[in-house]
Amino acid sequence: MVISSFGIACRPQFYLRTPQFQCINKVQLNLVAAMEALDEPEGLFKDNKTNNSANGRKDVKAPAWKKLNSKELGITTSMIDKPTRKVLNGLKRKGYEVYLVGGCVRDLILKRTPKDFDIITSAELKEVTRTFSWCEIVGKRFPICHVHISDTVVEVSSFSISARKYGSHLSADFGKPVHCDDKDYIRWRNCMQRDFTINGLMFDPYARIVYDYMGGMEDIQKAKVQTVIPASTSFQEDCARILRAIRIAARLGFRISKETAHSVKNLSYSILRLDKGRLLMEMNYMLAYGSAEASLRLLWKFGLLELLLPIQAAYFVSHGFRRRDKRTNMLLSLFSNLDKLLSPDKPCHSSLWFTLPGLRS
Repeated sequence: MVISSFGIACRPQFYLRTPQFQCINKVQLNLVAAMEALDEPEGLFKDNKTNNSANGRKDVKAPAWKKLNSKELGITTSMIDKPTRKVLNGLKRKGYEVYLVGGCVRDLILKRTPKDFDIITSAELKEVTRTFSWCEIVGKRFPICHVHISDTVVEVSSFSISARKYGSHLSADFGKPVHCDDKDYIRWRNCMQRDFTINGLMFDPYARIVYDYMGGMEDIQKAKVQTVIPASTSFQEDCARILRAIRIAARLGFRISKETAHSVKNLSYSILRLDKGRLLMEMNYMLAYGSAEASLRLLWKFGLLELLLPIQAAYFVSHGFRRRDKRTNMLLSLFSNLDKLLSPDKPCHSSLWFTLPGLRS
């Protein structure tokens, strides 16, 4: 079969079934043996003194706080989509504080199109539902609001939910920072709950201030993915962060810090605790938004590919791919050409990447 729709022509000489999410113990023993035989480059995960000493949050040294002018960062209101602006304006008119948070702020700074925009507000969720005609509270453990604007859903969270989620936990481990007023403390406490420093940024579009309490700007400048708290603690709290680290590094072309990389490798099997629906969602974020090739390379490098896509991992083994191999192969070429057609705001349907590797000779 000749593959030409993505700008390449090749005749595959192997057969791959549709990938299945399954545990590594379901993979044939010869595949496991082949995986174990692959050598890791010496020194890849050495010098992990930071991780060994940082067994809890108390070892974290808080970076210097920064309040940055969004205009100087090149962020303009026009970069925020209309549905999000409607939600921001609706809550602001009611007198509530509103901020953009997380990855969307990072992407605005990098002049990238955010996949979506997340809002956090001083309003209670019930007050948010009273502000918009089509709005619903979703989630039981950590509820948020879904505000429907035309055909777009904007997620809105509340500082009050955030405080209940980690309030006493943070107070016991860190205490209130010095020289910190009440509003700074509320913002800081929320940013402490973020997964990575580059996602720990908060943007007030009305005051035109980007708040950086976690050193996110420095890590953006260094093109580095690093957890807010020690990586081993962070990943044990939420093992899905392991996959998000891979996804963010692949999408942005960032490197993963030594401590974070060490924990990604050591705690890789913990992702099997996630249900299949969550795994499929995380894989879709990696492969359907324009960074599939880079994601596959990183999944392979850190030993995650055999846990998630064992058939594809077997193909890498059969072609003698080492963990940090810079070469390409037909599978990577297929996804590389697919990436050229996609972007965070123009993803493909999951069925495309799910069946793309299922080639027959």
